[in-house]
Amino acid sequence: MFSTTTDILVPFHDVDSMHVVWHGHYVKYLEVARCEFLEACGYSYQAMQASGYSWPIIDMRIKYIKSLQFGQRVRVQCSLREWEYRLKLDYVISDLETGERLTKAYTIQVAIDMAKNEMCFESPAILQQKLITTWGPLPG
Repeated sequence: MFSTTTDILVPFHDVDSMHVVWHGHYVKYLEVARCEFLEACGYSYQAMQASGYSWPIIDMRIKYIKSLQFGQRVRVQCSLREWEYRLKLDYVISDLETGERLTKAYTIQVAIDMAKNEMCFESPAILQQKLITTWGPLPG
């Protein structure tokens, strides 16, 4: 499946007094990876808006396997899982040095036609066009 990787150095302002990343900051790391994924396919949030669609997140799940620590270098892999009716992205956060898997997550976004303010029951053709242009024919 199509994926990108994003490297992050855990900053001091994301940790508690035990130098462990507060659980809410993981969402920020997923967002950074998701933005890089969308940029890689040429469909950034600005491009989404210009195409007439917004893509709010309607569902998210995070499984914390092992805590991230201050100063740790991590890699976030963002992979396309579904695109026909919604945009589902899977994430794996791993330690950059050891490759140890630390967190798994997914997000689900749906297209909203901004002119009608209605949810689309299929992903707009522009998404598929961007994916094909970036990665070639889609499986399935």
